[in-house]
Amino acid sequence: MVEGECILYPCYFNAGYSRSEGRRVSGSLAAKGPVLADIERSLRKIGVAYRVEEHHHPAHWERHEGRIVAEWTGKKEVLIKKVAQKMDKGR
Repeated sequence: MVEGECILYPCYFNAGYSRSEGRRVSGSLAAKGPVLADIERSLRKIGVAYRVEEHHHPAHWERHEGRIVAEWTGKKEVLIKKVAQKMDKGR
């Protein structure tokens, strides 16, 4: 990873996961079954450049969900919260 980049995985936003399973947002901001397209939509809404990669979260290696590398120089938690706020929760 390069300075100014932030990696986002779908599990960060998944309402079906507990914090210990990888969810990084509060239950009220979590979405049901988020996929990369949901994160991409949120990043476009807030105007953050990104690229999609075919990697998986180390704790969820069997899922092959992919990940997004966003161009972000601030704190990762701030970006995660912004993305979660723009995400459609009710899929």
